Amino acid sequence: MIRVEVAYARPEAQVLLTVELPEGATLSEAIEASGVRERFPEIDLQSQPVGVFGHHRALADALRDGDRVEIYRPLVADPKEMRRARARRHAR
Repeated sequence: MIRVEVAYARPEAQVLLTVELPEGATLSEAIEASGVRERFPEIDLQSQPVGVFGHHRALADALRDGDRVEIYRPLVADPKEMRRARARRHAR
């Protein structure tokens, strides 16, 4: 068995759920076993990217013991544009 965490965050709520799965389990299986989709029905795995420790991965990729599966939300604002706007404000 392996133990992994499944992480998901919204601005007002964050969860980190631990699940135990058989060796060779996939990201998809960890997400389903965690129950995170029942808590956050807006999660759409067809359109939202997922990853492990900040690196994008496919739902069918196998996990290792201790991995953290992350479900990513779309960005509200482009980080590069936000930095440019801050730089413009400070340049005045």
